[in-house]
Amino acid sequence: MLGALDDPEGSFVPDGLPPVVDSHVHVFPEGLFSAIWDWFDRHAWPIRYRLDSDAILSFLLERGVQHVVAFQYAHKPGIAEDLNGYMAGLCRAYPGRVTGMATVFPGEPDAESILKKAFEAGLSGVKLHAHVQCFDMDSPEMAVVYGICQAENRPLVMHVGREPKSPAYKCDPYLLCSARKLENVLAAYPRLKVCVPHLGVDEFEQYQNLLEKYDTLWLDTAMAIAGYFPVSPPFRLDELRADRVMYGSDFPNIPYAWDRELKIIGKNYTNPQLLGQLLAGNARAFFGIRW
Repeated sequence: MLGALDDPEGSFVPDGLPPVVDSHVHVFPEGLFSAIWDWFDRHAWPIRYRLDSDAILSFLLERGVQHVVAFQYAHKPGIAEDLNGYMAGLCRAYPGRVTGMATVFPGEPDAESILKKAFEAGLSGVKLHAHVQCFDMDSPEMAVVYGICQAENRPLVMHVGREPKSPAYKCDPYLLCSARKLENVLAAYPRLKVCVPHLGVDEFEQYQNLLEKYDTLWLDTAMAIAGYFPVSPPFRLDELRADRVMYGSDFPNIPYAWDRELKIIGKNYTNPQLLGQLLAGNARAFFGIRW
């Protein structure tokens, strides 16, 4: 278990920053959120912001975040369709301000039709989490997800970095997740746009190299630059490919202030072009956000 940080929070996006897209925000129906927070309490870190989905979106937008990309994931077969309907409803409630991602449980029956229905309902791409869903990137059932996302030019966000590892997971992420396996996917599906959250922690350098090699790979910063975990990236963000890294908070499932990473970015980076890409431009390109 890791502890909470009692750092102060601001009431608005820090002064001097360009428009901000938060490319990594979680929303779930109330019952699922309660179960997730209970899991975090027992196995990970204390959640500072225990808000329902509507309050999460309002919280960020009222504090100056220009646009939110919302995620969820199906932890078992048979629930993805309901989750996708829930997400589509949230997007309708915040027109032009929220981009919602669909989910599916890899290998479940009718996975392709579940995703097609979600896209028709207005969801923009797919979010998966290997630690929770226990899928192997190289497994045959993943071909359905990769194939439809590539065919329809839909972005795919996959938590396939090895950390954080926990014995509470039903599978070992160190066996399922690796930059090498992701490279197999990128090579096999050359038009598939993929984002790996958390800068690929803990294979930072391997993902840095993949960014240089593949134009279809993006990374997000969520929790990786907050100085919270025992491991930190061995590079500055301006040492990465400037058009392929985007800010994300992991809100609300964080143990510190909502604007912690924004403050760190504002303190350490001053190049206007880099800030514009990092805080909004790259997310807009990846998720197809327009304003």
